[in-house]
Amino acid sequence: MFDVAVIGGGVVGGMILRQLTKYKLTCVLLEKESDVCACQSRANSGIVHSGLDAKEGTLKAKFNVAGNKLMPAVCEELGVKYQNNGSLVVAFNEEEIEILKTLKARGEANGVPGLRLIDKEELKSKERNISNNAVGALYAPTGGIVCPYGLTIASIGNAMDNGAALYTDFEVCAIDKREEGFILHSVNGGKVEAKTVINCAGFASDKIASLIGDSSFKMGARRGEYILLAKNQLVNSTLFFTPTAKGKGVLVTQTVDGNIMLGPTSEECEGNIPTTSASGLDYIISKAKQMCDNVPFYDTITSFAGVRAYCDRHDFVIEQSKVDNRFINVAGIESPGLTSAPAIAEYVVNELIGSLMQLIPNESFNGKREVDFSELTIAQKNEIIKKDASFGKLVCKCERVTEGEVLRAIRQNPPATTIDGVKLRTRSGMGRCQGGFCQARIAEILAKELNIPLEQVTKRGKGSEIVMGVSK
Repeated sequence: MFDVAVIGGGVVGGMILRQLTKYKLTCVLLEKESDVCACQSRANSGIVHSGLDAKEGTLKAKFNVAGNKLMPAVCEELGVKYQNNGSLVVAFNEEEIEILKTLKARGEANGVPGLRLIDKEELKSKERNISNNAVGALYAPTGGIVCPYGLTIASIGNAMDNGAALYTDFEVCAIDKREEGFILHSVNGGKVEAKTVINCAGFASDKIASLIGDSSFKMGARRGEYILLAKNQLVNSTLFFTPTAKGKGVLVTQTVDGNIMLGPTSEECEGNIPTTSASGLDYIISKAKQMCDNVPFYDTITSFAGVRAYCDRHDFVIEQSKVDNRFINVAGIESPGLTSAPAIAEYVVNELIGSLMQLIPNESFNGKREVDFSELTIAQKNEIIKKDASFGKLVCKCERVTEGEVLRAIRQNPPATTIDGVKLRTRSGMGRCQGGFCQARIAEILAKELNIPLEQVTKRGKGSEIVMGVSK
C-alpha cells in the first residue's frame, strides 16, 4: 500500500508528486493516458503570471504570487527553460487606462512588486512593433515564460528519480473506501491501494471526486486555439489585452524557445476536444493585428488547440474532502494554475498531507535534473560527443536534435514511449517541417529501444499507430 496516490499527470500533479518525495513517503502517480502531460499542461501558453489580475482574497491570488516567486529556483533545479521577460497589459483607449489603474491596485493588494503604468512613448520603446493605436500599458516586471511540458515532465521525472512510481494507462473508474485507506481501480482491471489520495484529474476532477460520493464542485471546459510562428523578435515581453469578463483574451508572446505564440481563444466545450477552427484562427489573427504591426503570419509553423478546465466555484479548489479527509481535491486549476503549481504543491503536501501523517525529511532527496543537451555550450557538447557519439548524429534538422537526446528521452524518467513523448522531451518535430523528415527515424529508434515492431509505434498511445505495415 502506498502512502499517497496522485491522480493526474499534469503540472500540478507532477509538482505535488515531487514535493512528496522530499519526505519519507511511498507515492505513485496514476495517469489515464499513455504518457504524462497529455492534456491541459501540454497545450498551454507557458506564461508565468505576475498575479495582478486575480481577485483579492482568492486562492488564485494567493498561490499565483507565491508560485511566481518560487518558479525561477524550481526551473533552475529541474533544468527547465524559464525567462523573466516581464508582461504588459495594453490599453487602447482612456477607458481601458482606468481599468489598468484598477488592475494595478489589485495587483499591489495581492503583493505583486514593481507594477507601473507606462505611457505610449515608453511602451513603444519597450515594444517596437506595438500598434500605434495603443495608448499605454501596465508593466509587471515579475512576469515570465516557462516551458510548460518541460516543467511537467521534469518534475515527474525528478520525483521518479527520488523513488516515486508512475502508472500510465491507468484510468481510475472506481474507488473503494477502507479503514486503512482506498483501493483505486482502473478501466483495464488494475488496482492500487493508498492511504491517501490527491485528486489532480483536471477536467475529470469532479468525476473522480464523485467516486467517493463527493459532489461539492462541478467542472466545465473551454477550448483554446493557438497559432505558432517561427522564431523571431516580434515582441520582447508578453502582451495582454486589457481583460474582460471572459478572461485575459488573446495574447502575443515569445516562447522560451524563441517562437511567437498567438492565442488562445475561449469557447465552451463538452470535453477534451483539441481541434482548431477557421473562425477561431481568424479571430486570433485579427486580435494579433490589433496588438502588433508587422506580425509575420507567413511564418506560421502550426496551429493547435487545448482544453482548459474550470470549476463552478470560479476559484481553485484545494481542500480535504468533507466526505473523507484522506481524499484531497486539487481541482479547477485554470489560469494562473501553471504559475501557481510550485506553491500549490508545497501547501498540499506540507499542510494537508502533513495534517494526516508525519512528514519525515528524505535526506537522500536530490532535486536536480540534467540540463538539456541543447542548452549546453559548444565546448560542453563536444565533451559529451567524445564520450557518446550518438550526441553527434542529427535526427531533427529543424530543431538540431541528436540521436543521443532521443535515446536519453526514451531511457530517462519518465520514459518516452511514443512519437509525441519524444517530441515533448526533445522538441524533435516542433520545427518548420513538423516532423516531416525526422518522424520516421524517431519511430525506428523507438521500435529498437522498446523492442517492438515498427507497426506498434504510436504517435500518442493506442489507436494512433503511424505505420500500417511493411511494404518491402
